[in-house]
Amino acid sequence: MLSRSSVFALLIVALIATPLFAEAPDVPGPAFKDVLSLSDIGGVAISPDGNAIAYTVTSADWEANRYDTEIWLMREGQEAVQLTRTKDGSSAQYGGGPYQWDSPKWSPDGKWLSFAADRGNKRQVHLMSINGGEAWALTKAAEGVRAFEWAPDGKSIAFTQTEKESEADKKKKEEFGAFAVEDADYRMSHLWIVELPDQPKEVEAERLTESEDFTVSGFAWSPDGTKIAFAHQPDSLRNSWMRSDISILDVESGEITPLVTLEGSEGDPTWSPDGRFIAYQATGPDIGSVFHANALFFVVQVEGGEPRQIAQDLDEKPFIRAWTRDGIFLMGWNRTNRPVWRVDPDTGHTDVFAADPDRIYSIDFTADGSELALVGRTASTLNEVYRSSTEPFRPEPVTEMTAQIEGWQLGSSEVISWESQDGTMIEGVLHKPDDFDPSQKYPLLVIIHGGPTGVDSPTPVQRHVYPANQWLAKGALVLRPNYRGSAGYGEAFRSLNVRNLGVGDAWDVLSGVDHLVDQGIVDPKRVGAMGWSQGGYISAFLTTTTDRFAAISVGAGISNWITYYVSTDIHPFTRQYLKATPWEDREIYAKTSPMTFINQAKTPTLIQHGEFDRRVPISNAYELYQGLQDAGVDSKLIVYKGFGHGITKPKERLAAQWHNWQWFGKHIWGEEIELPINLDEEDDQEQAETEDPGSL
Repeated sequence: MLSRSSVFALLIVALIATPLFAEAPDVPGPAFKDVLSLSDIGGVAISPDGNAIAYTVTSADWEANRYDTEIWLMREGQEAVQLTRTKDGSSAQYGGGPYQWDSPKWSPDGKWLSFAADRGNKRQVHLMSINGGEAWALTKAAEGVRAFEWAPDGKSIAFTQTEKESEADKKKKEEFGAFAVEDADYRMSHLWIVELPDQPKEVEAERLTESEDFTVSGFAWSPDGTKIAFAHQPDSLRNSWMRSDISILDVESGEITPLVTLEGSEGDPTWSPDGRFIAYQATGPDIGSVFHANALFFVVQVEGGEPRQIAQDLDEKPFIRAWTRDGIFLMGWNRTNRPVWRVDPDTGHTDVFAADPDRIYSIDFTADGSELALVGRTASTLNEVYRSSTEPFRPEPVTEMTAQIEGWQLGSSEVISWESQDGTMIEGVLHKPDDFDPSQKYPLLVIIHGGPTGVDSPTPVQRHVYPANQWLAKGALVLRPNYRGSAGYGEAFRSLNVRNLGVGDAWDVLSGVDHLVDQGIVDPKRVGAMGWSQGGYISAFLTTTTDRFAAISVGAGISNWITYYVSTDIHPFTRQYLKATPWEDREIYAKTSPMTFINQAKTPTLIQHGEFDRRVPISNAYELYQGLQDAGVDSKLIVYKGFGHGITKPKERLAAQWHNWQWFGKHIWGEEIELPINLDEEDDQEQAETEDPGSL
């Protein structure tokens, strides 16, 4: 077993009683910057022999105003060391799937650790010997590498890259400038292969697929390395994943054989250890419900034939993570926990393989499947790396990231439940101050997650744009409701806000507030609500349909479903939840839109939005703001320059936290709060020389 890391020396130094950053004197609890500076583990990869674990750590670089993700390595019997340092960038990226990180990848012989990073020449595959030395770029892909995987023999790497701009497109731009035709201007991605050289150097790659009829969206090598199963869709438009199929490429001949070409989406191909079968995830033919329907899982013979459905006894929406000699492993939400399920490939039945720690976000197995490493957390810890044998499963933590919050005033969190207006049982996470007294009445701040298929779970700290930990230290309760539509509660629950968006969600939030008021622990005159994305939409709906709240904050929220429908980058979302276009059923769009009820709005409302948001275009923010202004409601709109749907840089996240602290401080506590702008450059310089918030 790997020795338990005593955590990095610089991190321990940072955990002294004096906070890293000075905070305004009237802000209790951990400083905003300290919370936003917490380092966090993302992805994990265990070496083929199980003797080493590589994992990613994300930290804040305040000087550069960015989050930097680098790779750390822990060998058996040794302390963890930082392995990569990509200047002005990261050595791993968020992969786009639920909690999936672009983890480092081991070569099959365990001699090399590979990662994809942009070090001045677009995103390339880099290799680093575990015996030391500098990382070097293997690929020189003109458009940069997207995904990559080692061949089983370790002699080559397959990767995908986007097609180069055509000469015709270049000429068009030279003559007519830059313009794009909606749903028509895109470039495909295809498979390439690169052989490992005898000495470190960039190598020319060989193309494996070439077609104007499909773009490659995912792939996996066969165990013997002769074939690649790949998912492909007709074009690279964002919503075309719902028409994905799976084919098999013979690497030597280049022959492509269709494997699964059913209606709907088939993707995430995963080979059986003996190479005879492929497991995959699908939507089924009903692509009009994929945003809230369960995922479907199948196994099919490599030679083709009728796919056989598995995991039918699992009423959830997990994702395939591996297929080893012990079964097929899926990972996803189960209420407020996040276990790993194991599927028997013969019977198709599932059982819970791993539920400790409570929430597992990343998992990786050794070559023979006998050992594993995972990233997970509990209600009282941050993400930690664990390792275990597969049988028996007995996870042991090998990192100590939670030491970062040792001694902090964080309160407690627990899962509670209540009955909504229509009788639906709703769960949520209730956070209480350290000195909670059930005989007192507290202010209540309700934080509503996005999705709607997101989910909230017990956690010691919250690091988005809402200063929850500071509100707890100030003497408030924080409720995070898992309203209807949330993940983890089954397909029927996820479908309860179909044609009932906003309306049913508001029932769930308001009944949760009533539940706590009835317990005698909440002051009904000092209740606030807020949320981002879908949580922002629900907040906007609440601000125009009820006067139960003293203040509301709307983050990147929908205010008008028609405005949203015609301008978002995921048009099918609205059609699937409202089951109509605006031109087919204007009534349902009106019933569920906050702007329909704007003239009855009374609640002071803060609006926060990214300038270049494509998911929820900023027109929604301007529409709500103008409507509130016209209705005479105390309101403020703050636009975060240069951002899309999320606030992804530490300084602007800090600003957003302060903006919420000011807004609710004014309307819940009656305080006038100024932004703490430090004009003493000498003090700033002295702190910069003594404290490095981006270091571990």
